[in-house]
Amino acid sequence: MGLFNIANTVVLIPVEKIRENPAQPRFYFDEKELEGLMASIEENGLLQPITVTKSDDCYRLIAGERRLRAFRKLGRTRIPAIVTDADETKAAVLAVIENIQRSDLDYFEEALAIRQLIEYYGMTQEKAAKSLGKAQCTIANKLRLLTLTNAEITLVRQYGFTERQARAILRLPKDGRIFAIEHIHKYGLNSAQTDKYIDTELKGGKKKSQIFLYKEKRLYINTINHTLKVMKKSGISFESSQRYDNGYLEYIIRIPQDDCS
Repeated sequence: MGLFNIANTVVLIPVEKIRENPAQPRFYFDEKELEGLMASIEENGLLQPITVTKSDDCYRLIAGERRLRAFRKLGRTRIPAIVTDADETKAAVLAVIENIQRSDLDYFEEALAIRQLIEYYGMTQEKAAKSLGKAQCTIANKLRLLTLTNAEITLVRQYGFTERQARAILRLPKDGRIFAIEHIHKYGLNSAQTDKYIDTELKGGKKKSQIFLYKEKRLYINTINHTLKVMKKSGISFESSQRYDNGYLEYIIRIPQDDCS
């Protein structure tokens, strides 16, 4: 039977009875992509049903967050779904697997989802690797990506770096990573070129220019502004303001306490 017993029958279930999956591995939803999906659904219908599991008097979503969001925005009351018998842990694993197979996650979201499986559900790296059909060393390498700072992750995402490039950044000391990220982006280095560049930096090349760029304040100001944009796009409520006072640039960011819990 395998790990999951998924029925082959597609049924229509009320959208209002579907609850989001607390283990949803995807964190970022592009509004333009969502609008494109809505247009496609209106034109062609839903080509692939969502996957849910029964939970008391409602359903818990396993896979298909974007499709469900599109249906809700379109005002549809029922959505095609496959109902599977899965407990909370199996549902979480299945959600990650489905998103990985559909390439719906970027590598940071994938790493966060894997960490959630390990920490929240008490899995070992070995068990997580077996459940996801990956080698344990692959799981370990993905989790290492999360040791990058939030500012570094924001820039790596913004510049569209590959996972290999992100891992290469990890080889550098913390005080040299921001400069390296900006350099790689500025000169449009591919993955192989990035590896060579990191090798050069680790051997002590271009120290003076590194110190100069690393101290450039505008870089950090831009990072703060970009982070605020990402927060707004992700639906996080906050208030922000900035002002110049006696030669200082002051940022004030206020986030409701409920959003920080």
